Amino acid sequence: MVVLVCYDIQTMERAGQRRLRRVAKACLSYGQRVQFSVFECKVTPALWAQLKAKLLSLYDPGEDSLRFYFLGEDDVRQAEHHGVKPSLDFEAPLVL
Repeated sequence: MVVLVCYDIQTMERAGQRRLRRVAKACLSYGQRVQFSVFECKVTPALWAQLKAKLLSLYDPGEDSLRFYFLGEDDVRQAEHHGVKPSLDFEAPLVL
């Protein structure tokens, strides 16, 4: 499954800046950054449960916001991208 993870973390205080780094690091472990606070994560249901639990343990529900969008494979293929930071196709062959 493909999950689009979007977050808005309050960073006016040092604790918020720390939460922001931790949330981003958790997302990087499961997917790729497509915007500053948006990640595409291709995960199994078990990995999704782990990521969701991790994110929910890191954010402050009184200060921050998390949104999860569940996309099908066709939705991802039909996504358009314009500008910098093109996304990578993790299913494509890796050439070293």
